[in-house]
Amino acid sequence: MIDGYIKEKNIENLDEREKEIELIKNIIMTKNEIKNANKNFEYAQDELVDYYIYQIKANQAKLNYLIRLAKIKGITVDMINDIKYRLLNEEVG
Repeated sequence: MIDGYIKEKNIENLDEREKEIELIKNIIMTKNEIKNANKNFEYAQDELVDYYIYQIKANQAKLNYLIRLAKIKGITVDMINDIKYRLLNEEVG
């Protein structure tokens, strides 16, 4: 288990559309982090149980915040799925 600090992208210099895309990417990444933490929690032992519980709760709080921002900006689930689909195609192609 190697976790590294990943600096989030600076969005101050982006236009509104690019900011929305970054927000959607962060929602998708945070959902994946929660999914991975849940999988790891299933096999965790001893002190790692507490670690994964903390990780799940922290990422859930982050996801709630990001979703609240998305709602304020009028971002819909369709937009999130569209970005997710494009990201998957970029990885494959």
